[in-house]
Amino acid sequence: MSSALVILAAGIGARYGGGIKQLEHVGPAGELIIDYSIHDALAAGFDQIVFIIRRDMEKDFREVIGNRVERLCRRLGVRVDYAFQEMENIPADARIPAGRVKPWGTGHALISCREVLHGPFVIINADDYYGKAAFRSIYAFLQTAKPMTMCMAGFFLGNTLSAYGGVTRGVCQVSADGYLEKVTETRNVISTATGAGAKQKDGRIIPLEMDAVVSMNMWGMGAEVIPAFEAGFRDFFRENRQELDTAEFLIPVFVDKLLRQKAVTVRMLPTADRWFGITYREDTPSVREAFRELVDQGVYGANLFDDL
Repeated sequence: MSSALVILAAGIGARYGGGIKQLEHVGPAGELIIDYSIHDALAAGFDQIVFIIRRDMEKDFREVIGNRVERLCRRLGVRVDYAFQEMENIPADARIPAGRVKPWGTGHALISCREVLHGPFVIINADDYYGKAAFRSIYAFLQTAKPMTMCMAGFFLGNTLSAYGGVTRGVCQVSADGYLEKVTETRNVISTATGAGAKQKDGRIIPLEMDAVVSMNMWGMGAEVIPAFEAGFRDFFRENRQELDTAEFLIPVFVDKLLRQKAVTVRMLPTADRWFGITYREDTPSVREAFRELVDQGVYGANLFDDL
């Protein structure tokens, strides 16, 4: 069964401090985080790649990664597609508020690639490293998944924090038999003297367990779920009429809604791999060091794609 890797690469990266963080060189030979995700997905069995980008970054994206990945994929018989997340892609009866300056979030990005997805897929962030095991687990799950049955790679919160500021994490409630019951999008999660916590606007810190399961926006699902997201996006416009200048239609928030409606089931696939990624510019040196260690340990070869 054909299965796709969908990469969310349209983020503006405001906290990064300028530039396009998805195009930061982090590997010993100048690889990007995206390169490692592509490698791990292809090694797991995925045979289509879909890049979700903005049109204003297309030239840079193709020059830095797109053209190179297309050459690799032609050799391997893997299809490459592009989808464009555009702010104007909204319900026919909706209007863009005057103050809106960017697209509508990760759920909106997912809808933008509906024309090129026809089977199961995994969707990930471009600036997150997930590890090999997560791709293998999700690929295996998707090969036998029933319609409207999703999966999510679950990471331990303590393995996903930044030393340089708050991050957003989907804090999960998981049943005893391994199914996602609830996911709460939690902003400004920071390290504390006793572990981790969510810092509130008034300065209070709500404690979080370091071994809490969190979503890092790595979801597996079938193409039949996309119409549910389209319907949810129409509802989003009605329900957020007063906040449309800033509101976002996010995958974990909508998945939580689908769970409450009992419209889907979501299997949590645990992984003990260490996550790392670039949220802030200051994260970059530690991410480079982490990839050097993985190469030194033999997890990846000096020439990343030679083993495919």
